[in-house]
Amino acid sequence: MRPTAPAAVLAVLLLLLTACGAEPPPAPSPAPSATPAPQPPVTRSSEAPAPQPTWQVGARPLPLRADGFGEVLPTPAELADRHLPSADRLPPPVGGEYASTVEAVPGDVLARSTWQPGCPVGAAQLRYLTMSFWGFDGRAHTGEMLVNASVAQPVTEAFGALFAAKFPIEEMRVTRADELDAPPTGDGNNTTAFVCRPVRGQSSWSAHASGLAVDVNPFCNPYLKGDLVLPELASAYTDRANQRPGMVLPGGVAERAFRAIGWTWGGTWDSPKDLMHFSATGG
Repeated sequence: MRPTAPAAVLAVLLLLLTACGAEPPPAPSPAPSATPAPQPPVTRSSEAPAPQPTWQVGARPLPLRADGFGEVLPTPAELADRHLPSADRLPPPVGGEYASTVEAVPGDVLARSTWQPGCPVGAAQLRYLTMSFWGFDGRAHTGEMLVNASVAQPVTEAFGALFAAKFPIEEMRVTRADELDAPPTGDGNNTTAFVCRPVRGQSSWSAHASGLAVDVNPFCNPYLKGDLVLPELASAYTDRANQRPGMVLPGGVAERAFRAIGWTWGGTWDSPKDLMHFSATGG
C-alpha cells in the first residue's frame, strides 16, 4: 500500500536531517614538502679563526753566492710588510697576561738545539726560558729560548717590556741543529738567542754561542755588510725610514728594553750593521 502524502513528506524530511548531521570525511594529509624546514643557525665561537699564512717559510732554497750565503734577491710582495701568523708550539698565556719561566734545559730541548760538547758554554750554564709575546696576528703566544744562566732573568724582563708595549714578534723558538747546515731560504724571522756558531764570516765564536745575545725579528731587522743582506730576501727592510711593525728603531721600545738591562744594540755599529742583534758583551 502506498504511503499517504503527509507520510511521504515526513520521510523525505527525516532523510535530509540525517544527511546534514553526518560527519564530513577527513581531508587528505598534504604531501610532504620537497624542501626541508629551515634550521636555526649554528652557534660559533666568538673568537675569529686564526689567519692563514700567505707565505710558506723555508720552502724555497736560494742559489748560493761564492761566500756561501744565498743570493740577495728582491723582497717578495707578500713579505714587504710582513704580517705572518705565529704557530702555537706551546700553550698561549692565560688571559693574555705576560708569563715567563726559567729552568735548567730539559734533555729533549738540549737534544734538538745546536748545543754540542765543543761549544764555548756547557749545557749546565744554559737556561730554558718560556716567555709570552704578541704575534703579528694580534694574538698572545708563548715562545721558548735558550740563554746563558747569568742573563736569564734580565732577558725575561726585557721581553716583558716588549709584551707590555705589544711589540710584535713572529716566532720565538730554539734553533735546531739541522738549521745550521740547511740551504738558505732568506725568509726566516725567528727571534732566538743561543746558537752555537761562529761570528758571520769569521772563525771566532759569536756571543750567541755563549747564550749572551738575542736576535729580534731578523727579517724585519736585517744584518747588513757591503752587498750582503741577511736574511737574503729582507732588502725591503733596509729602508728604515719606512717604519713597519716589528722593526727595532733608535729609541724605540725594543732598543729601550734591552738598554735597560745593560745590553747593546748592533744597529749602532757602522759595519756590519746588525739591526736584529742585542748583546750582553757588546759584540
